[in-house]
Amino acid sequence: MARPFGFTYEQRGDGSVVITHRGRSAGSLRGPRAEKFLAEVEAGDAQLVMARWTGAYKFGNERAARNHPRNR
Repeated sequence: MARPFGFTYEQRGDGSVVITHRGRSAGSLRGPRAEKFLAEVEAGDAQLVMARWTGAYKFGNERAARNHPRNR
């Protein structure tokens, strides 16, 4: 699977965080979730963290997984 790219985030004055992917809004976080997200971004790979938090990391194998006997 290719590494995620194209994610950016903006921390706003009210403490919320807006995550964008290639210029489009991918998610927004407020309160404790925003704080946890910021801590994870600082500690690890920012692109991977943003992909995971927005749910945009599951690309490439959905079709194969859907056809697997275990998932029927």
